[in-house]
Amino acid sequence: MNKADIADAVIIPNLPWIIGGGLLIGAMAVAGWIFTTWLRVRHGYPLDGAWGQAIYPQRNEEMVERIRLLSQENAQLRAEIGSMKDRLAVVERIVTDESHQLTHEIERLRGPAN
Repeated sequence: MNKADIADAVIIPNLPWIIGGGLLIGAMAVAGWIFTTWLRVRHGYPLDGAWGQAIYPQRNEEMVERIRLLSQENAQLRAEIGSMKDRLAVVERIVTDESHQLTHEIERLRGPAN
């Protein structure tokens, strides 16, 4: 069986399905691009141009205020995490301190409190 016979037997009868499948895949890709663009616009994300520049940067007073408040909250949370780390280090030092363990062993050897 040569290439002409394969083309006559397989490719030409299925050519409408091959073309239709390619068009369907292309249409699905375009629909997906439209959907993701719609989602980005709906939720306020900036759109990118062909070279990565922002085309639709939504920058109004509400967004600026929201960014300012989030930045303040972020700074407060970072400070709180820092103080929690310091407190945890103190607790770890107390728990792993050998004199603390020695005190527990002495208390255990004394027996139950009367």
